[in-house]
Amino acid sequence: MQFPKFRTPLQKEWDRLIKQEEVFLSKKAEKQQSKLNSLLADKVPSNLPSTLDTAFAKAFGTVFEKGTGIIEKTYSKDKADEKYFINSTLAARKKPSRKALKSFNKTAGKSSGVNLAVSTAAGVGLGVLGIGIPDIVLFVTLVLKSLYQIAASYGKNYRFEEERKFILLIIKGAVTFGQEQRAVDEEIDYYIEHNEFREEKTVQQLIAEASKCLSTELLYMKFLQGVPIVGAVGGAYDYVYMNQINTYAKIKYYKRFLTDKMYGL
Repeated sequence: MQFPKFRTPLQKEWDRLIKQEEVFLSKKAEKQQSKLNSLLADKVPSNLPSTLDTAFAKAFGTVFEKGTGIIEKTYSKDKADEKYFINSTLAARKKPSRKALKSFNKTAGKSSGVNLAVSTAAGVGLGVLGIGIPDIVLFVTLVLKSLYQIAASYGKNYRFEEERKFILLIIKGAVTFGQEQRAVDEEIDYYIEHNEFREEKTVQQLIAEASKCLSTELLYMKFLQGVPIVGAVGGAYDYVYMNQINTYAKIKYYKRFLTDKMYGL
C-alpha cells in the first residue's frame, strides 16, 4: 500500500496559489475581440494611439516623481506597515499553519476594494461628461495607489526602484495576452525566484512598455469615454482593467511571500 505524501501547510497553500494563477493565465491565453471594439475600429482617429501612449507615460512619470507622497496621504502608510507586521507574525513563523497563511493573504489584499469602487465611479462620471483622456491621470493614480497598498501589505517598499520595476511588469502582464503575456509572466517569476531581473531595463523603459500596453487595451474605451453620456460605458471599463491588475498583483505578491518562506528568507 502506498500512503499519500505528506505536504506541509506551506506547500498546500503554494499548490492552491498555483491553481489560482493558472486560472488567471488561461484567460489571458488568447485575446477575444469584442463586438463593441469592432464597431469602433474605423471611427478611432489615427493619432489617438500615440496620444494615449504619451498620456499614460506622462501620468506614470508624474505619479512616480511627485505623486507618491500625495498618495500616501490618502491612506495611513504607518498603519499599513503596522498591519503587515502584526498579520505576518504568525504567517512568518518557521512552520506557519495554513490558516495563518490564508488569513495573512486575505488581509493583505483587502485594500484594493475601495480603489476599485473609486475608479469605477470616476470613470463612469467622467464618461457621462464626455471626458476620456484627462481620466488617464486619475486612473493611473488609483492603479498605483492600489499596487502601493498591496506591495506594502506584503512588506515591500514601493519607493525602491526595483519595486517600481516589478509594479510596472505587473501592470504590463495583467493587460497583455498570449505569448507576450507569458513572456512577462516568466520575467516576473524569474525575479521572484532570483531577486533580480533577467533582462535589465530602466524604470523609464518599463513605463513606456506599460503605457503602450495600457493604451492598446484601453484605446477603444477611452475613445468612447470621450463621447458624452454613452462614454459612461467606456468609463466603466476602468473597473475591468483595474480589477485585472489587482488580481494579478495579489497573486504575484503572495507568490513572492511564499517563495521567501520556502527558501527561508
